Amino acid sequence: MKTGHHDKRLPNESAVANMIEYLMISGVIMALLIVLLLLVNTNIMEDPANRLVYIAFTDIGNGISTRIVDVYAIAPVKGTVSTKFDIPDDIAGKEYSVEIGPGANPVDQDVMVSRGSIEAHIALAGIGASKGVAGNTTGRGMNIIRYNSGGF
Repeated sequence: MKTGHHDKRLPNESAVANMIEYLMISGVIMALLIVLLLLVNTNIMEDPANRLVYIAFTDIGNGISTRIVDVYAIAPVKGTVSTKFDIPDDIAGKEYSVEIGPGANPVDQDVMVSRGSIEAHIALAGIGASKGVAGNTTGRGMNIIRYNSGGF
């Protein structure tokens, strides 16, 4: 028996609401993933590599400083002393430069190993006050430290 009422259903909006919720959550997660990907290279890869490069530069500077001080210790009153040494060709796949000259204190001299914005300064153990030391090099090939009592 029909009473004459039509079956009126209210539209079900729960499916649309669920889809919008999933889209919003997915959008937020994608935005966070993009930000994470942009930060990963700097924080996880570049910073540790730069720390490693700085430590390697410090080691190279200490080695060169020690060799210079050793040459100074055996330097004759009159004459010349030369020594050859080898340092790594590159650090972390890139070249670098070594400069020997005045340090932060005008009396002292230091060894500066650098590439771009990464620099390591190593003191020459106080010999800069008595003997002038100057020069530069790179890691390529053999390097020479030369002492000449005549000053050239």
